[in-house]
Amino acid sequence: MPDGADFEEWKAQPGPQMELLRCPVFEVFYGGARGGGKTDGVLGEWLEHADKYGEHAIGLMIRRTLKQLRETIARSKQIYRHVGDFNETDKEWTFRNGARLIFAYLERDSDADNYQGHSYTRVYVEEIGNFPSPAPIMKLMATLRSGAAVPCGFRATGNPGGAGHQWVKARYIDPAPLGRKLIASEFKNPFTGEIVRRNRVYIPSRVTDNGYLGGDYVANLHMSGSEELVRAWLEGDWNVIAGAFFPEFGPKHLVKPFEVPKEWTRFRSMDWGSAKPFSVGWWAISDGSLPAFPRGALIRYREWYGCKPGEPNTGLKMPAEEVGEGIRDRERGETIGYGVLDPAAFASDGGPSIWERLKLPNMRRADNKRTAGTGAMGGWDQVRARLLGDERPMIYFFDTCRDLIRTLPALQHDENKPEDVDTEAEDHAPDEVRYACMSRPYLRKDQPKKEPVFPGIAIGGIESPRTRAPTMDRLWKDHDREGAR
Repeated sequence: MPDGADFEEWKAQPGPQMELLRCPVFEVFYGGARGGGKTDGVLGEWLEHADKYGEHAIGLMIRRTLKQLRETIARSKQIYRHVGDFNETDKEWTFRNGARLIFAYLERDSDADNYQGHSYTRVYVEEIGNFPSPAPIMKLMATLRSGAAVPCGFRATGNPGGAGHQWVKARYIDPAPLGRKLIASEFKNPFTGEIVRRNRVYIPSRVTDNGYLGGDYVANLHMSGSEELVRAWLEGDWNVIAGAFFPEFGPKHLVKPFEVPKEWTRFRSMDWGSAKPFSVGWWAISDGSLPAFPRGALIRYREWYGCKPGEPNTGLKMPAEEVGEGIRDRERGETIGYGVLDPAAFASDGGPSIWERLKLPNMRRADNKRTAGTGAMGGWDQVRARLLGDERPMIYFFDTCRDLIRTLPALQHDENKPEDVDTEAEDHAPDEVRYACMSRPYLRKDQPKKEPVFPGIAIGGIESPRTRAPTMDRLWKDHDREGAR
């Protein structure tokens, strides 16, 4: 079979595409911008691999959706038509020398379980940023093995944006933003004690690396949307979130830590998680005494995010009792007027609920309404209203709240429900911010007034004396009694 780098149907372009074909590293992420020749790159890389290892080369090429898979298969038919036969039923190429390449899509993360026990020498994941969690990807990596001593490898492509933007950025981009630098991971074999090293690398690719696309394509990208979207698609800028749910969020919402006045009301908000991260935020309500913050503005001055180090969207699996103790330790010396907690944590299934096990004072059910309904306000609308404010924002975050700052701007719209966020993304800290905002209803001046959700809570960022902690406890008790009826 002809060398994949240069044969009748396809020729690798010099630069990143050729680097991909020649790269010996176990795990490679290839991409960054639209139009960089990513699909052709991985299809050509397979040709190179299949040519070298023949019948011992077995590949799996994955995409998130069936529609995307069809596009990749269509391109493979143009490139492979003279070197193999394609089985439409099994979505599998069999090459003249016995090499095999299988196409599949993982509509749900659990679909990766179907490949347990399989053996491949190459796994390709196209547009890896479409996967909200790395979990199915890690499961696929476990299939890379060869009884014929073929060097196995993982290859992925992607652009900035998508539900998996944060974990992809954390795994491949943050350790080496300019790419072409080995990122090492070490593992200890529990049976032999041997230290095993696995390397990964990011190979950046831009539209300027694709000689087949000219000025017309670049012009089309420029006309495709906002300045941020163009930067993400055209320049491969991973610090810009294409299609962000909260484009209003920016540097003006971040403040350096300062000593919060003792007379300011403080409260906590919490989203529970075990296998997924839990998120706790501590808030202070400005009384207008500091010129930097309007009266009624919320300031998130501390966070505790229960995420496994180096593994975004993976929880610590801490018992609720330990989490509750950790929260109490962080609050020593403070007066916390009230707390709002994910309503699901109050559910009891034959034993004490998460709420009972946390043993936190003044903790009430959060208003979990995500989007607006008839006669009701939505939680995301409340977050957006405070981000916008009037003359100034009505919500601020200490710049030490790293996980909120990391995940809030990365939220994407749900494709089927654009007014809501994609819930498969890492949304735990944003959910907890939503609970906080719903506990202090706010109405911008250019919005029509509505009656307060609770009597005594002023709308428009003006806090009445009746909203201080003792009265708030009473209001929440009344609210709980109503909900129990």
